[in-house]
Amino acid sequence: MSTRGASVLYDVPGPRARTRNLILGVAGAVGIAALLWYIISSLNDAGQFDSQLWSPFEYTAVQQRIVNGALATLKVFGLSAVGSLVLGALLAAGRLSDHFPVRIACTAVVQFFRAMPLIIMIFALYQAAFGAQPMWALVIGLSLYNGAVQAEIIRSGINAVPRGQAEAAYALGLRKTQVMGLILVPQAVRSMLPAIIGQLVVTLKDTSLGYIITYPELLWEMKLIASNSDGYPYIPVVLVGTPLYILLCLALTGLAHWIESRGRRGASRRSTTAA
Repeated sequence: MSTRGASVLYDVPGPRARTRNLILGVAGAVGIAALLWYIISSLNDAGQFDSQLWSPFEYTAVQQRIVNGALATLKVFGLSAVGSLVLGALLAAGRLSDHFPVRIACTAVVQFFRAMPLIIMIFALYQAAFGAQPMWALVIGLSLYNGAVQAEIIRSGINAVPRGQAEAAYALGLRKTQVMGLILVPQAVRSMLPAIIGQLVVTLKDTSLGYIITYPELLWEMKLIASNSDGYPYIPVVLVGTPLYILLCLALTGLAHWIESRGRRGASRRSTTAA
């Protein structure tokens, strides 16, 4: 782009604006540095950086609790992921139905569970029916909320396929189920896969809400480790627990990229063979 074209889209700041932006940038950096210094100094005064706070993590029993918490988190995530995808597919099919009552009912369900705060839903399920089995309160709550979101992702992906694809399929005499299963869904999956995986990452992170209903997932186990240790090692617990959540999310994202790349290679091979 030429300088003249760029100046139309963006006004180059003058000397006063550059000085003002520099002052604001420096002031912002100083403010952030001061806030970080205050937080670190407060934690240091509370003894959170003392080396002995790391001693609980040297015990095999504590390490096993962390492993058990991670496995419990993955178990809930696996069940919730499958439940949300199945429910999302069913609700999306209902919202795309030609039958008005089915479409209205599915729309009402989607809008209700999307609007319901997830933490309230999980707690209500726990109090109402799953007090003795908190895992299922967490799984069902995650499945209902994320299933409603996945339904909108799937519906939007199918609607994004050019209308001519469906019209051509109907002209060939295919039924709607055949059009959806053979024509629309395979094309829509490639475009909506990143959004689906992104919502699955949200589902994985939301498993930490099991903490409020005493389900022994990773956050609950880390809290117990901290509360049963001398001095309540807040910083060590954060530095151990946070990377575990990050690694789990990165692993899921990496799996999504691998699936997406395989899909692109498969589509490329099919187009080459057809040509």
